[in-house]
Amino acid sequence: MPGSKDPGPSVKNPEQYEELRDQGASKEKAARISNASAAEGEETVGRRGGKAGSYDDWTVDELQDRAAEIGIEGRSDMNKDELIDALRNH
Repeated sequence: MPGSKDPGPSVKNPEQYEELRDQGASKEKAARISNASAAEGEETVGRRGGKAGSYDDWTVDELQDRAAEIGIEGRSDMNKDELIDALRNH
């Protein structure tokens, strides 16, 4: 199909993936959420979402550790505001 936005076989819920991408989520984040909802159900994933504390309350070291966990590059050169932005938009 010309012009089709096929995310590939690793994405288990392509409709939700495309909706998340249209809302501005990164490819990785959209795939992670859509695959989790396909495996566990949208209600379970939705209920789990939004329970993390505010990154504003974290120390720079904690933010850098979290950024390392999810593979954000350049984190060691980022200040607190840049780390928060990178984590929120990853």
